[in-house]
Amino acid sequence: MSSERKPDGMTRREMIGSASLAALGTSMLTAPAAGAASPQNYQVGKDPGKHEPLQDFKFDIEATTGWVGEAGSAKEATVEEFPVSKSIAGVSMRLKPGGIRELHWHAIAAEWAFVINGKVLTTVIAPNGQAATDIFEEGDIWYFPRGHGHALQNIGNDEAHFVLGFDDGHFSEFGTFSITDWVARTPANVVQRNLGLPAETVKGLPTKELYILPGKIPQSIPEAYLANDIETSQSAHKFRLGNMPALTFPGGWERIVTIKEFPINNTLTSVLQYLEPGAIREMHWHPNADEWQYLLSGRSRVTIFGAHGRVKTEEFKQGQICFIERGFGHCVEQVGAEPTKFFALFNSPTFEEISISKWTAGNPASLLADNFQISKDAAAKLPNKTLGIIR
Repeated sequence: MSSERKPDGMTRREMIGSASLAALGTSMLTAPAAGAASPQNYQVGKDPGKHEPLQDFKFDIEATTGWVGEAGSAKEATVEEFPVSKSIAGVSMRLKPGGIRELHWHAIAAEWAFVINGKVLTTVIAPNGQAATDIFEEGDIWYFPRGHGHALQNIGNDEAHFVLGFDDGHFSEFGTFSITDWVARTPANVVQRNLGLPAETVKGLPTKELYILPGKIPQSIPEAYLANDIETSQSAHKFRLGNMPALTFPGGWERIVTIKEFPINNTLTSVLQYLEPGAIREMHWHPNADEWQYLLSGRSRVTIFGAHGRVKTEEFKQGQICFIERGFGHCVEQVGAEPTKFFALFNSPTFEEISISKWTAGNPASLLADNFQISKDAAAKLPNKTLGIIR
């Protein structure tokens, strides 16, 4: 530390020492004497009323306009539309029969999808040159790692509807790297040499990004690749979430797929849940991940707890999304006469949960009695196992 002499004759070291002594003297004058009673309303930390209110955690994605074309549509929810959802972005996409989501890739996010209805053909290419072609139907999910080129086509006779999830809330589906956009903005002579096409053909290529375009359903599926020696991917991009064994509870069921069941899906976990009328997905929290929900059918009421006395409740209907921050306590109540079905996406390859029943089961009755200020007999009747979905 510098001992440079100041104009008043004191060194920097002497000034700091004097300031410290002055502060000590002030604290001694203001602190209560030993044995004196502390202020009755003394609190450590901030006044609970001074904390920021909980953010809105509900967004009606299906009520937005999004992108609409002759072969399909797309509606998105990024942090721009849904500020609380910083870790996950979502898209509701529909393709008409034959409709194609053109060849493209995503630079900052992996793509996950859940097929609500229809029949979708996908192709994907990996950096090692391996390719994969798969057909997805209702209840199936896919996962394409970040940067892998892919395309989607509706090969059924009815409209295909699926929800996409991306592991970055800042990602916008409308800012993807599309092959038509790239080619349209590259000098024609470069495109001609790269694609091996005559100059006249290059002149007729799309002059802007097509995004979703009409297409013809292939007569034979799968069709052969242009390269007859290309390697088939050894990593499955498809998982039949709707067909996997369910964890059953008195009030419903859930199906959970993590990296263990779906190895290529190394950034996200999927949970499909079903609640009988009157059921409750019990109070719980997730220590390792945020939760992004899309309501498939029925209605639900979600209550979140964000500490500091803050709670917020919202009701959800089909097509609306819900976002719950990591560590926030929450529960889901089924509302109405029809069962409720939704899927939840978590930004972690592994699934972690602590429920209030699991918590009470792991503590002695005497401690719970003192904590809740009830009798030990009453505490002994608290849940002694995980309840999951309560009827």
